Amino acid sequence: MILHRLVSIGLGVCSLCACSSGIDIVLESPLDRPFWRAERAGVVVNAVADSAVNSVTFSVKGLPKGFADISLLKCVKGDGFAEGYHQCGAHEGDGRDSIYVYDRITSEIRTDFSPGDTIKLWLSVKIPSDARPGLYKGTIAAKGPLFRKSVPFEIRVCDRVLPKPHDWSFHLDLWQNPFAVARYYDVTPWSEEHFNKMAPLMKRLAEAGQKVVTATIIDRPWNGQTWDPYSSMIVKYHSPDGKWSYDYSAFDKWVEFMFSLGIDSQINCYSMIPWRMSFDYVDLESGGTHHLEASADSREYYDYWFHFLKDFASHLRAKGWFERTMIAMDERPEDTMVQAMKIIKTAVPGMKISLAGDYHPTIDDAIDDMCITFSRHFPEKILKGRHIEGKTSTYYVCCAERYPNTFLASDPMEATWLGWYAAAHGLDGLLRWAYNSWTEDPDNDARFRTWPAGDCYIVYPQGSSVRFERLVEGIQDYEKIRILKEEWSDQPDRLSALEEALSSFTLQELEKSGAFSAISDARKAIDSYLN
Repeated sequence: MILHRLVSIGLGVCSLCACSSGIDIVLESPLDRPFWRAERAGVVVNAVADSAVNSVTFSVKGLPKGFADISLLKCVKGDGFAEGYHQCGAHEGDGRDSIYVYDRITSEIRTDFSPGDTIKLWLSVKIPSDARPGLYKGTIAAKGPLFRKSVPFEIRVCDRVLPKPHDWSFHLDLWQNPFAVARYYDVTPWSEEHFNKMAPLMKRLAEAGQKVVTATIIDRPWNGQTWDPYSSMIVKYHSPDGKWSYDYSAFDKWVEFMFSLGIDSQINCYSMIPWRMSFDYVDLESGGTHHLEASADSREYYDYWFHFLKDFASHLRAKGWFERTMIAMDERPEDTMVQAMKIIKTAVPGMKISLAGDYHPTIDDAIDDMCITFSRHFPEKILKGRHIEGKTSTYYVCCAERYPNTFLASDPMEATWLGWYAAAHGLDGLLRWAYNSWTEDPDNDARFRTWPAGDCYIVYPQGSSVRFERLVEGIQDYEKIRILKEEWSDQPDRLSALEEALSSFTLQELEKSGAFSAISDARKAIDSYLN
């Protein structure tokens, strides 16, 4: 039943169907809302044939250059929400049914049709920031050796302008995995080739308004939960006389690279409290890498981190990065976090801390960037206080939430819904644990041994996804809401209509009516006031 609902609004489970003679081209949803200048959006397009046609090329005609383009969607293998499906934990051999989902957006524009084929495409609309308001008319054109077909569509642009993604207020934190890129392309980590391969991938993230650089300061902070485990970006040396020294070269290259792309608001360093309490260092006497096994209340743990934090802070200050850097923790026990925070405050007063996990009122004051799970809520007074103090307060979804989510089997509109939820509940943004922790064959098979298909990544090595583009649409909506709230602060009728539209973004309403309905109704309520 879930898959039927999702297909009806654009998930696109691969299928075949019969149709009338020739090729029919149909947009799965209309482009009938006013778009802001500098906004981007997309729609799935179905091209259906009842006979074999070779070398069909698709294009967009009639619009200014760069205004819109179209390309093929490709299927990726995933797993569906079968009876008894569990999101978290081992997935090998659990009897799940495999599904194929149109999710990968390619750069391809040419394909062949077999009799009865349905080909899905992605129509991408990117309104220039200087576009004139008004109605734009274009066509989707299909051209083959013996035929031509075109279908008209319209785009209405209003006089509003979105800020540049770098200036969006939405605090987006999608964790990057540079080690997956090195493995996929078979390049040496931190080499020129490595950064060249990462450039388009991370630029795409910057264009979504990403705020945070994901940095790892120990090996396997999440105990190797992905196909490509994270390594430490900082080498720690321990000499026979007990002194410590550090090599920050990889860390510096990574941060400078991400900053150069515009992802420069925050550096989150994982982690003083890994999922396995094991801490790497190079023993200068033997020359080998060792691992210290220590609890957070031990003297060995204190010495390891005290010396590192003091040296790290000095390095960050020299680079001008100290104020943007946070020691980050992820879903760790409260008593262990308290021990770690004591060391941080002793070694480096003023060092900032980030946490993704449950809400802990006893340590709230110490957390500069707090991200709580979707199932929890900040107390209203606490949330207001954090806003006044300039602290960041966000939420996250992970394997625990069947919906809303960004799994391959999820309704793609749930990704858009996430931005609306943040706006409705006064949150600063969203964290998602994996931007590009690719599986072994990410372009074709998103299934993984531990998590639902699509949980590990939301973009592909050579391109975007429907899920990611829908997520960006929700972030843009968040920015629109913020702008309109400020503008309408002295217009109670409009502000009331906006608040009423936001009131439907609850889990209960999502379960009842689905993401598409809530977003469509809310957009209509807001758009009725726009030119």
